[in-house]
Amino acid sequence: MASPVPETGTETGTAARAADDGSPAADAVVPTAEAVSPVAPVDERLPLPRLAPLAFQHLLAGVAAPVSSVILIATTLSLSASQTASLLSATLVLCGIGALLQSLGVKALRIGARLPFLMLPGGAAVAIFLQVAKEHGPATASGSVLIASVFLLLVLPFYGRLVRYFPPLVMGTTVVLIGINMIKITSPMIASGPGLGFATLGITALFFLLMRGVWRQMSVLFGLVGGTVVAAVSGTTFHMAQGAAFALPDPFPYGTPHFDLLAAVPLLVFALASLAEATGQTVLNSEAVGRTPDAARDVPRISRADAVASLGAGVFGTSLMVTSAENIGIVQLTRVRSRFVTAGAGVLLIACGLISPLTRLLAAIPEPVVGAAGLIIYAVIATMGFGMLSRENLSHGTNGIVVALALCVGLLPVFAPEMYAGLPVWARTVFGSGVAAGALAAVILAAVFSRLGPPQDKGDAA
Repeated sequence: MASPVPETGTETGTAARAADDGSPAADAVVPTAEAVSPVAPVDERLPLPRLAPLAFQHLLAGVAAPVSSVILIATTLSLSASQTASLLSATLVLCGIGALLQSLGVKALRIGARLPFLMLPGGAAVAIFLQVAKEHGPATASGSVLIASVFLLLVLPFYGRLVRYFPPLVMGTTVVLIGINMIKITSPMIASGPGLGFATLGITALFFLLMRGVWRQMSVLFGLVGGTVVAAVSGTTFHMAQGAAFALPDPFPYGTPHFDLLAAVPLLVFALASLAEATGQTVLNSEAVGRTPDAARDVPRISRADAVASLGAGVFGTSLMVTSAENIGIVQLTRVRSRFVTAGAGVLLIACGLISPLTRLLAAIPEPVVGAAGLIIYAVIATMGFGMLSRENLSHGTNGIVVALALCVGLLPVFAPEMYAGLPVWARTVFGSGVAAGALAAVILAAVFSRLGPPQDKGDAA
């Protein structure tokens, strides 16, 4: 395999080696044009007039996720307008810090892959956070985020051994369960204004149909804006908090975090599964920027940055932060591969988070509009899970029965939650959560059937 592209890309042939050795020859060597190593595209430093608009494009690609996720959290947990604005401010700032960590990296601590990544509150992570909050309270959900962040840091040295327990079969089943569980939770939010909800769905679909490129990625955000406009025209009352033009977010919005290891199981499972997802993201991003993929080196660095940002998320009351490749389409469209562009987007995200009027305005979006956007987000998550499963050979009895049994375990709490009422508290915590129960069942069943089940034929193996 070819060696990875140097991370600095600025050393020069013999002269650089001599300088590193501290030998006198360093002064005698004059680098020629052939001796100078070209700067790798991912390490290219762009002038500010060119970097700024490119960074803004990446901002547009990533801003919809934190906005919609936070508004969904705030509406589900019945937060006040000021709490919602503070939560949105914290999330945007954390997204910006995460983008800086991944793009620039902290080499001494091996944090960040030095690739053009954004960091966002993942849809699945938000879904699990809300599920824990609804079942055990938001203080326990924040404690679970902190537990999962520390857990992720501790398991990173065992990355190579753990990732094989989360093949696409397991991840696809888990993602389907996350989507279905959250559709059930989000649906009642539309009941207070079904007209607004359906208007938001229609506007979102219209924008997705008409827009192209980065604008299409913002269809849900445009749907939120369009639904809000419809609400204003129809006379809906808006509750907007007051405050200063610039403000820092408030830590521990739900009080002192409560630590419950059993309640944190769904997020622990997600943290492990994120290692497998980070592997795919690393390969995708590395190939997009022309760098030789090296999962063994980069995935722990990516996940370490995720864990550091997620520690902040637990402090400020939001869900786990995960590195995202949503902006790779922009890299491929513009052909600009520099990681300093996404670092610029990180600076813009931090600035947006600190501008209080902006966060207060977004926090005032009506509940039915938010509910409709949430339905789209979680339905897309479920669809992504089905897409992952479609790439597996489910006609083979082993794969099919693993998915079927895991779905049974994961959907029973959704359709018959009362069946676990007589179990001890610890058992209700594990089995009463559809995502946790289904994910654990998928992991165990996939491992057992792969070892003890009937062997696959050559066609299945391919």
